[in-house]
Amino acid sequence: MFVHLRLHTEFSIVDGTTRIDDAVRLAAADDQPALAITDLNNLFGGIKFYKAARAAGVKPLLGAEVNLVGLTDELQPVPPAGAPAAAPARVLLLVQSHQGYLNLCELLARAWTQGVVRDQPFVQWAWLQSLAQGLILLSGAAGGPVGQALLAGDEARATAVALRLAQAFPHRFYLEVQRAGRPDDERHVQAVVPLAARLGLPVVATHPIQFLTADDFEAHEARVCIAEGEILANPKRVRRFTREQYFKRSAEMQALFADLPSALANTVEIARRCNLTLTLGKPRLPDFPIPLVDGRQLDTEAYFRHVALQGLEERLQHLYPDEAQRAEQRPRYLQRLAFELDTIVKMGFPGYFLIVSDFIQWAKTHGCPVGPGRGSGAGSLVAYALKITDLDPLRYNLLFERFLNPERVSMPDFDIDFCQENRDRVIDYVKDKYGKDAVSQIATFGTMAARAAIRDVGRVLDFAYGFCDGISKLVPNKPGMSVTLQYPPNPKKEGDKNHYAIEMEPQLAERIEREEEVRQLIELAQKLEGITRNVGMHAGGVLIAPGKLTDFCPLYQQPGSTSAVSQYDKDDVEAVGLVKFDFLGLATLTILELAKEFIVARHPDQKDFAFERIPLDDPATYELFQQGRTEAVFQFESRGMQGMLRDAKPTRLEDLIALNALYRPGPMDLIPSFVARKHGREPVEYPHPLLEPVLAETYGIMVYQEQVMQVAQVLGGYSLGGADLLRRAMGKKKPEEMAKHRAIFREGAAKNGIDQAKADEVFDLMEKFAGYGFNKSHAAAYSLLAYHTAWLKVHHTAEFFCANMTIELDDTDKLKVLVEDALGFGIRFEGPDINRGTYRFEPIGDRDIRYGLGAVKGTGQQAIEAIVAAREGRGAGPNGHVAGPFASLYDFCARVDRSRVNKRTVEALIKAGAFDSLHRNRAALLASLDRAFEWAAAQEANAQQGGLFDALGDGGHGSAAEPPPLVEALPWGVKERLAHEKAALGFYFSGHLFDEVEAEVRRFVKVRLADVVDSREPFLVAAIVGDLRIVNGQRGKVAIFKLDDKTAVLEATADEGLIQAHRHLLKDDELVIAQVLAQPDRFSGGLRLKVQQLWDLPTARCRFGKYLRVAVNGQVPDIAAVVRDFPPRREMTEHGELLRALPVRVAVWRATARCELQLDERASFYPTDAALARWMAQAHEQRAEIVYD
Repeated sequence: MFVHLRLHTEFSIVDGTTRIDDAVRLAAADDQPALAITDLNNLFGGIKFYKAARAAGVKPLLGAEVNLVGLTDELQPVPPAGAPAAAPARVLLLVQSHQGYLNLCELLARAWTQGVVRDQPFVQWAWLQSLAQGLILLSGAAGGPVGQALLAGDEARATAVALRLAQAFPHRFYLEVQRAGRPDDERHVQAVVPLAARLGLPVVATHPIQFLTADDFEAHEARVCIAEGEILANPKRVRRFTREQYFKRSAEMQALFADLPSALANTVEIARRCNLTLTLGKPRLPDFPIPLVDGRQLDTEAYFRHVALQGLEERLQHLYPDEAQRAEQRPRYLQRLAFELDTIVKMGFPGYFLIVSDFIQWAKTHGCPVGPGRGSGAGSLVAYALKITDLDPLRYNLLFERFLNPERVSMPDFDIDFCQENRDRVIDYVKDKYGKDAVSQIATFGTMAARAAIRDVGRVLDFAYGFCDGISKLVPNKPGMSVTLQYPPNPKKEGDKNHYAIEMEPQLAERIEREEEVRQLIELAQKLEGITRNVGMHAGGVLIAPGKLTDFCPLYQQPGSTSAVSQYDKDDVEAVGLVKFDFLGLATLTILELAKEFIVARHPDQKDFAFERIPLDDPATYELFQQGRTEAVFQFESRGMQGMLRDAKPTRLEDLIALNALYRPGPMDLIPSFVARKHGREPVEYPHPLLEPVLAETYGIMVYQEQVMQVAQVLGGYSLGGADLLRRAMGKKKPEEMAKHRAIFREGAAKNGIDQAKADEVFDLMEKFAGYGFNKSHAAAYSLLAYHTAWLKVHHTAEFFCANMTIELDDTDKLKVLVEDALGFGIRFEGPDINRGTYRFEPIGDRDIRYGLGAVKGTGQQAIEAIVAAREGRGAGPNGHVAGPFASLYDFCARVDRSRVNKRTVEALIKAGAFDSLHRNRAALLASLDRAFEWAAAQEANAQQGGLFDALGDGGHGSAAEPPPLVEALPWGVKERLAHEKAALGFYFSGHLFDEVEAEVRRFVKVRLADVVDSREPFLVAAIVGDLRIVNGQRGKVAIFKLDDKTAVLEATADEGLIQAHRHLLKDDELVIAQVLAQPDRFSGGLRLKVQQLWDLPTARCRFGKYLRVAVNGQVPDIAAVVRDFPPRREMTEHGELLRALPVRVAVWRATARCELQLDERASFYPTDAALARWMAQAHEQRAEIVYD
């Protein structure tokens, strides 16, 4: 018999490709009694392996291969700084007992949090000595400290090291031998066996498994090359692995070590000695410290009931300020509270609720906004009473059983939204309260998706990037759909839900068949697809352990990071008993808090402003929703949502909750019926009259999972806990389980006098809706947040936009959309100004906003804060103490801290117009920038030298005390100014590209975009192109872009023919004249333009202009020269040759008479802006203009 004691799985991120399930399957098939997992410096896959092995009847052995340092002074595995890195000495640790598991967890945690050198974790010898109990140590073969010494020919050192290891691990240290086809393997075996005999130490045979089968060697090498940035075929690449490092059968290992039978027997002996049993699936909560209540020490349950009752009373006073009404409502709240409290206590979760309530209360009282709820937790009245959530579950008919089912014991799971910027402060509070050793975040493991696998494999095969990118893009990429590169099995298994790229994209299958390189690329990528590629941090999961985390799992810390995470993912940490708390970051809460800060600052009477106090029946807010003007309104900002709101015209929060739940794949088809029923265009019908109380608020339509549960309760006689189990069963669609529930439902319905046919009809309806019904508690909580943001947009518009734009400072695309939306709400913007602006956008009136300097590209918070500091007299240099506005560019450069405000920053601010208050000529400011920095530096040096430079002068640029004049430069024209603005701000701010041409184009383009109506007749528009993108449509490529003529912005489309013909025109920031049709846009609820023809301005002048009228008065223009330089353009079209030219008329001006002479066609020219400028230069009083009418 033989047991593999060495196995690198895919969780040895850089050098393993073995999948855990595959390794366990091979071990079981070969009748190997046990199998070890020993990934490099980690236990990432430990629990998955433990569960998989036990399920397959294979004894799981947990362990790890670790880098070891500090064993002897002679061995120096960590070289001094600057020295080339040597291969670290590695040893193998196997867990013998539960204490050994705890010690291995501690060792790995210390290695990653305290022992990282050059991105590699090291276990200190001193740590290993003190934590040796319960662990078996293998020497590491040729790569271990003993092996390294033997291969170096230093037997004395090898002996000393072996004895030290054996002393630290009495009867638990084995000298390891391997025969994996590497050059030094046999030399090591021949050296270590005599050493073992001489020292009386046991020898064990291991095999360093890196991949599953011999055929996987190339895929493994590709993975190593991906991690190391190497090319597979590079002859100079260090090859550390051999083709022999696959999962060998017992017979192969016995043949390999036939000369060392004891080494084989010791593998079984070690497996026998390792007896770890983990208790899985039993949650362990930390103890919540119970404070004294009126001088008494209560137990957890009593305290839990006390604070819940106390909190409910506070909530009732807010909900029902009238005492009589409060007394009337209190009994139903107390009844619900008692039921929930009893359930929570019975299930053993009071501590969980107290822990969550505690850190949420801390957040709320320490300036970290918390969301009103998320997920099913908003259905709990206890959570509402403990101020975990902020939504009354009775008011909105939310169900506790959807959150915590009394008939199915499982951990409650609150998802909590915190303000994104302050979330880490709350986590720090939890660390301080429960101890840093008890709190961490959770690891996630990124895998290699199909497209990424193709690109990565292509790179290591040294294929051209364009080739690999093209192949990867043939793999369909649809949201929510997992597409695989694997070949589909033949025949397919029933219930196979895989989406096979080769089936979905015939071109991919064809190229695999036809091209050898494509086949090689795909088949290698297939082997790496889905493999673990990197370690990350879970978006919100936080662990709080009852004691040290390493009593449950090891920790991992990304090199360069200061935050440790569990080495297990969220499923595995829960399996070992740790409880996960979800601390999620939500930008909307940051926006609301920032807006509140602006409101309080501008309105002293609003110092107690709170969103909880705003009325939920505000007509103006619902009017905003009805108009679909919900850009930047949480959950309702998409164009599709806006169109739905215009149709639905919501009038109450319940409508918003329903629409939020319906607007998603599946139930979206119900929206038209929901809207029609709401507005009386369709009768409201119920599956059965008994269901009217359940379905009335959604007009007879099942929208929520909670309604499915209530239908089961009302008609089928289920308890709500049982109804939740039914809902879950319906989601899983298991036929035998559904048949059982159908019988129960029929029986319950019969007791309500409902026949079997009707019962089956309702059951089928429930089954359909359970598949895509939405969690009402979540929809309600998020719709409340949406209402808050919409109310803010209506009643504190400037503060709303300032908060949103401050959060989006770095995203110019979003800023552009917000600016356009703000202008539509009557907001006026004060441009960037170094003498008034700060980092953030700031409201300076009900409809006025000062532009945030932080939104200028190339600035950054540090630079802007330095500018504000200099303005306030906290600058740098000899004039740094001067407070007040900057007087000039030179004054600015002399007062700011130039180590924080560099030339690039100042250049960006000039381009953005932030220096306009000092000087209007931006070109002169930019040209003077070097001179200003030099002068400021001289000023500073002069102050340090005691005025020496005052006497010497500065070579013609003025003295150090007197700044030189600005460099003379022609001011930028409109186009150049706007181009620089766009570079600095991401869009045009002080003007519009349409400004320069508007007067002319309006002479022949009569329709403004703001006046466009749905029309079957084509018409002309003129506008600037923006946001252009080319997509693949059903009939070829389609250009989708915005047209903007300052009066409005409309979306337009052009087909492939127009794209091919007008590539020069279809670009962002180009002026186009277009013949279009206006069509309804079902997404936006507005209009979309379909382009039929396109012209640039010179061509449009030819098409729509009659002639150029040139005034002369005694001096005839040089017509021949103009025609020679700007001749007519000849274009070949499908109808033959087309001449693009504009005729010329000469208007002769005399004192007593005027006449016009039509020149013949030889005087026609192509009317570019340059050509028109030439005519104007030669015309009388520059009177040269195109006549259109």
